[in-house]
Amino acid sequence: MSTINIYVGNLSFDSSEDQLKELFEGYGRVDSAKIISDQFTGRSRGFGFVEMADREEGLRAIQELDSKDYKGRSLKVNEARPKRDSGGGSGGGSGGGSGGGRRDNRPSRW
Repeated sequence: MSTINIYVGNLSFDSSEDQLKELFEGYGRVDSAKIISDQFTGRSRGFGFVEMADREEGLRAIQELDSKDYKGRSLKVNEARPKRDSGGGSGGGSGGGSGGGRRDNRPSRW
């Protein structure tokens, strides 16, 4: 049995993590439910992630919940794409390197 990570988009801004977990528990065991919040305001960004213990149950949840009306909004539900390790790491590294290069190449008035 393998886990599955599910993206849930177009959530109502007043949805809670407990409500999200409850919605998916109808399809199987939910290991976690997380709604993503803006880091400055703390307000929901309208999407989240659900991790389910059983991949087959998760795929059934995706199939049945995608486009379902929930709290007046049509959910967008699909399997979450894995984070790109190389994209974030190398982007940050090359950004830092090029940032240093820009400082060195700026005219002296900067």
